[in-house]
Amino acid sequence: MSKAINTTIIPLKYCIQWMYKNLFSSPIDCVITLSLCLFITWFFPPLLDWFILQATFIGEGSEQCTNDGACWIFVREFLPQFIFGFYPEESRWRLVTAVIIAILFIGIQIVFKKKYLKILTPTLIASYPIIAFILLYGGAFGLDIIETHQWGGLFLTLVIAIVGIAGAFPLGVALALGRQSNLPIIRAFCRLFIELWRGVPLITVLFMASVMLPLFLPQGLDIDKLLRVLICIMLFASAYLAEVIRGGIQSIPSGQQEAATALGLSYWHTTRYIILPQALQHVIPGIVNTFIGLFKDTTLVLIVGLFDFLGIVQAAATNPKWLGHAIEGYIFAAFVFWCFCFSMSRFSRHLEQRSHLKAKPTTHPT
Repeated sequence: MSKAINTTIIPLKYCIQWMYKNLFSSPIDCVITLSLCLFITWFFPPLLDWFILQATFIGEGSEQCTNDGACWIFVREFLPQFIFGFYPEESRWRLVTAVIIAILFIGIQIVFKKKYLKILTPTLIASYPIIAFILLYGGAFGLDIIETHQWGGLFLTLVIAIVGIAGAFPLGVALALGRQSNLPIIRAFCRLFIELWRGVPLITVLFMASVMLPLFLPQGLDIDKLLRVLICIMLFASAYLAEVIRGGIQSIPSGQQEAATALGLSYWHTTRYIILPQALQHVIPGIVNTFIGLFKDTTLVLIVGLFDFLGIVQAAATNPKWLGHAIEGYIFAAFVFWCFCFSMSRFSRHLEQRSHLKAKPTTHPT
């Protein structure tokens, strides 16, 4: 009996010590802890009641939502539209196929050995955009053409984000190197480009590309609206990435470049094998932070008439049959965005840990 009492008292003792050390160690900590406890007690029970306890999950229409809680039938009813937008239902298998091919390509990168990846990686990187474009847009191999104005939802958000990231990263690296160049013309051009794009809001850039640019084009020449948006987002994000990468380049001691020059390495070999690998490792958090910002900025394309994920949610909330249920859609959209951004953040953490393990010197027994 005494042993059972002791095993109960010991964990309780450590729990009290932990609470005193971390929550009540000073008067300010006591006030903050008690204030947070009062806020949680006041805020979370009504939220839980609306979110789950009084919510409606089963039904076929808005008339089933008779409780005072959330109506999650709205999300379930419009879920295909949230994901695929206005893409024709009979052609949605093409989007699924493109995703499956991307997963297979990633699996190949994981399974195959490093010596085979030197050939496979460039091949996959060069071939996948062509495969994805044929599947999504059509016009080849008997596939019907699906115009970009029919694209939308989460699918369009991912297309804009992935293409923007893939295009902005190499351009950002080139601008960062150009701003560090010894050639005055290249350095001045890169500096002007970066400062120009960083000084203009993205929403203004999108508006100019969608409304103003067609006025300056020759008569009969029309550039697809989605293509204009993708180019603007790539150029906009590359300016921010260039400054992040430039900070990483400047963090490399100048002695490493001098040593590489003394060994007879050219500028391009020094940059490729010595400077850039270390610089990119140093600024992984900044690069991923820019990517996360770019992913969230895709919601601005609604101003130019492209219905991305948030735009589709907003359009569905204006349906006369579902008026008054917009908050459920916005909560669902916020949750989806959080999942993607949190995943990118965790992947950034994984890359940091792996780079630290590689850089950690190994000790050999003497």
